[in-house]
Amino acid sequence: MADRYDCHYCKESLFGKKYVLREENPYCVKCYESLYSNTCEECKKPIGCDSRDLSYKDRHWHENCFHCFACHRSLVDKPFSTKDDQLLCTECYSNEYSSKCHECKKTIMPGSRKMEYKGNSWHETCFSCQRCQQPIGTKSFIPKDNYNYCVPCYEKQFALQCVQCKKPITTGGVTYHDQPWHKDCFLCTGCKQQLSGQRFTSRDDFAYCLNCFCNLYAKKCASCTTPISGLGGSKYISFEERQWHNDCFNCKKCSVSLVGRGFLTERDDILCPECGKDI
Repeated sequence: MADRYDCHYCKESLFGKKYVLREENPYCVKCYESLYSNTCEECKKPIGCDSRDLSYKDRHWHENCFHCFACHRSLVDKPFSTKDDQLLCTECYSNEYSSKCHECKKTIMPGSRKMEYKGNSWHETCFSCQRCQQPIGTKSFIPKDNYNYCVPCYEKQFALQCVQCKKPITTGGVTYHDQPWHKDCFLCTGCKQQLSGQRFTSRDDFAYCLNCFCNLYAKKCASCTTPISGLGGSKYISFEERQWHNDCFNCKKCSVSLVGRGFLTERDDILCPECGKDI
C-alpha cells in the first residue's frame, strides 16, 4: 500500500488535489493561502496561488491591482514612481511632480539626469554655455545676466585682461590708473612685493611701496638722515634746501622744538634765539 501524502498543516490527503511545496513540505491550497499568502495593497484580499504576486518594497499586489493611482493604467512590466506610497506611471508622476527644464520648459522625466542651480533645473543637454552652446555638465561655469557660460567663453567675452601678464582676470583684480591687474601681478617696482592691501605711491607712472619710494626718492632729514616721505599728510620743515621731520626740527643745544618759532643757524646747526644770542 502506498504511503499517504497529506497536507503538512491540516493533515488531509492531497491525493488527486493541487498542493504547494514550501521548504519541502506539501500544503493544500487552502492551508497555504491562509498561512503564507500576502495581502494585496489595493483590494486587501489574499493573493492566491493562482494569481501573480507583484511586490515593491515589502508591499504586494494582485497583477490586476498593480496600476497607476492617477490614470489606472497597468504598471505590470512598466517603469513607475511612487509618491506618498501611491504608485504612479512615469507620465502621471512627471506631469504632477517632476521639475520643468528652465531652458526648454519641458518635463524632466524621472530617472533622467538633471542639472540644478539656484532653484532651477535643466535637462543635462539643455544646461549649456550661452556662447558656445556646449553642455556644461560638471565643468565650472560662471553666471552672468541670467545666462551661464563655461569658463573659457566667459573669459573670452567678458573678463578684463591684466596689463602685466595679458591673461584674463576672473577674480580678485586691482585697478590702477584705470587699468586692470591681477593682485599677484600688481607689484612694487623696486622690491617686487605685492602692493594689494597696502599703502603705495607712484613716480613716473611706476608703483612703489612706501619703503622703496622713500629710499629711492624721498629727501633725507637734515637731523636724523632718514627719509622724509611727506605721504599721508605727515608734516616736515623745509629751509634753504634742507628738510627736517617735524619731530627733528629742534635746537641743537637745548633740544627745544623750533616748529612755529624763530630760529638761528650756525653752519649746519639750528638754534633757538636763546642759545644763539651769543653767536
